[in-house]
Amino acid sequence: MRQEPSPEAVSQFVERFASVMANSGVPFMSARVMGRMLVSPTGTMTAAELAESLQISQPAVSGAVRQLIQVAFISRERIPGSRKDHYRIRDDVFAAMLERRNNALGDWEASTRSGADLFGPDTDVGRRLGEAADFFNFIRDDLDRMIKNWRAEHPPTP
Repeated sequence: MRQEPSPEAVSQFVERFASVMANSGVPFMSARVMGRMLVSPTGTMTAAELAESLQISQPAVSGAVRQLIQVAFISRERIPGSRKDHYRIRDDVFAAMLERRNNALGDWEASTRSGADLFGPDTDVGRRLGEAADFFNFIRDDLDRMIKNWRAEHPPTP
């Protein structure tokens, strides 16, 4: 039987994870909350539990969870009999996050495509914007297929 990791090892993992995510553009405090939520045995934590375990202030937790709710990494719920908000990490969280990002690529494509049409295909600007639109479309279609394949191979557990 595998031994539980020490609190120090868990903390080190959370900080390493947060650094990797922050280097990818995730705000550092939100990345720390992401890491801590990922290693929560129940997948749920209150703001007070997050603040205590990460040794951060309640306002820092509030800002981080607000951002993580907006990107669908966590959801807020009330547990019967409790007056505190509990935050739950979503099932299929990384696929869901990439799916949201992929939807944004559709907006990027539409925007650059309209710019290409505005300037015309026979201008340098029009060709550059057209190439960007084609690239966003290519990536969006490919990522959409990958997410569908992932979900087919990893159906949700009941």
